[in-house]
Amino acid sequence: MGRVRVGVLISGRGSNLQTLIQAAQAPDYPAEIAYVIANVADAKGLDHAERAGIPACVISHKDFADRAAFDAALDAALRKAKIEIVCLAGFMRLLGKKFTEDWRDRVLNIHPSLLPAFPGLDTHRKAIEAGVKISGCTVHLVRPELDDGPILIQAAVPVAEDDTPETLAARVLEVEHRCYPLALRLLAAGAIRVTGKTTRHGATAPKGSLLNPGGTG
Repeated sequence: MGRVRVGVLISGRGSNLQTLIQAAQAPDYPAEIAYVIANVADAKGLDHAERAGIPACVISHKDFADRAAFDAALDAALRKAKIEIVCLAGFMRLLGKKFTEDWRDRVLNIHPSLLPAFPGLDTHRKAIEAGVKISGCTVHLVRPELDDGPILIQAAVPVAEDDTPETLAARVLEVEHRCYPLALRLLAAGAIRVTGKTTRHGATAPKGSLLNPGGTG
C-alpha cells in the first residue's frame, strides 16, 4: 500500500515543513511530502522543498480578485498533484468555506497556543499578558472559522515569569516540531476518528510519542 500524498502550504520560513520532511524520511512513516505551495514568492520554506527534491510552486493571493478565486487555484494545483492530505505550516491566509468543506477532515493546521485559548495572531504576547502559567500548541483539523476545528493533539509548555513573546515562542516551537509529524502520522494511517468537534485515536500511538511517552502499548 502506497503512502498518503501530502501537500504543504506555507508563507514563511517553513520550520514545520522541514520537520515534516524529516519525519517522512522514515521508512515506516505513512505519508510523503509530495508538493509544497507558497503564497509568497520569497518564502524561505521553498528552500527546504528544493533541497529535498520536492515539487513546489508559488500561487500568490495577490494575483486573484478574491479569496474564492485564490482557493480555487490552490484546489486545482493540489488535485493535479494528486494530494490527499493538506498541511498548513505557517500559511498566513484564511481558507474559505468551500475549500475547507471540499477537503473536510483532510486539512491540518498547527497553532501556537492551547486552543480554544488565544486564537489568531500574537498568541505568545496574549498568553503572557493574560498571566497564564502554561501555553503550548495545538494540531487541529481545519474548519472555515479561524483556528477552529476538531483537535488532534496538544502539548503544553510552562510560561516563565520572565518570558518574552520571543522566548515563549521558541519553547512552543520545540513541541510544535514534535506534535505536527505525530498528528500527520495518525491521520495518514487512518488512526483518527472524527465525531462532531471531537476526535478519537483509533490505534495505539507510536512508542515514545507524546501520546505514549512510556513506550507501552
